[in-house]
Amino acid sequence: MALRLRLPVSLFFVFALLLAACARGSVGSPGASSQASVSAAPSIPAHSIYPLALTDDAGRHITLSAAPKRIVSLAPSNTEIVCALDACNDLVGVTDYDNYPTQVTHVTYVVIGATVDIEKVVAAQPQLILAGGNGLTPNAVIDQLAKLGFPVLSLYPHDLGGVYDDISLVGAAIDARPAAAALVSSMKTRAAAVTAAVAKAAKPRTFYEVGVFQGSIYTAGKNSFLASLISLAGGAPITGDAATTAIQLEDLIAADPQLILLGDAAYDASITPASVAARSGWSDMTAVSKGRIVVMLDDLIITRPGPRIIDGLEALARAIHPELFH
Repeated sequence: MALRLRLPVSLFFVFALLLAACARGSVGSPGASSQASVSAAPSIPAHSIYPLALTDDAGRHITLSAAPKRIVSLAPSNTEIVCALDACNDLVGVTDYDNYPTQVTHVTYVVIGATVDIEKVVAAQPQLILAGGNGLTPNAVIDQLAKLGFPVLSLYPHDLGGVYDDISLVGAAIDARPAAAALVSSMKTRAAAVTAAVAKAAKPRTFYEVGVFQGSIYTAGKNSFLASLISLAGGAPITGDAATTAIQLEDLIAADPQLILLGDAAYDASITPASVAARSGWSDMTAVSKGRIVVMLDDLIITRPGPRIIDGLEALARAIHPELFH
């Protein structure tokens, strides 16, 4: 039985690219960790001091002469960070995938169909550009924008610790350090509550379906951001290729998932536990025979590494261990 893509093609490849990028080696700032813990934070300066030198997740260095008031975001997760730091009104360019908070849908689209429109970025006259790192925004585009004189920060969180670091980095850049520190502290507290709740529970072998296209099955890549979230939520992630996130059907059958989470079902109502159970070769998997197939309507926040990622972590934990959450 042939398996078909259940996501809009352009949207699927954005997710696949992001997950593949997050599967490669971490280039985040030192000390980033997937372990959710709460520790005493050092005193946070009330304001950034400019000129301000910053280093992004790709090791690029920029200097900001003043707090930027015109910001272009080339990834939805970056947009959410800016808005969570109460700087939504400073956004002058976003992507056509941006949908949260709703006010960003009225900002000029400078990324359409996952392609950056350089002319629109230039026309926005940004004082700061927040790119998606490790390939989500092509390096050639980042280099071109930098050569045009725009300060570009590339954000690439490898794990939950990397999300915290990126929020702190943006907070420093836009003179919102206390807000960033408060947000990170709140996120860490919530994440710690999840990991504490699942700490003693068994870890079911968990397959997260990102999408299916032309017979290829896509899931969390090895050592990826999504895989780390599944682990924190109390599952043992079944992973695909680190570069492409693809997994062969025979490898999935051999891994024998005890739980199947359908991320792609959030975008296609025809993907149901029954339709998955009817797929050729899937019936012998433990998750299928025991009826442990769950539709993940929260896929968007689970796969978008921004401030709402803790909502995604909580959604994963509820799906993996429903007996622990009411």
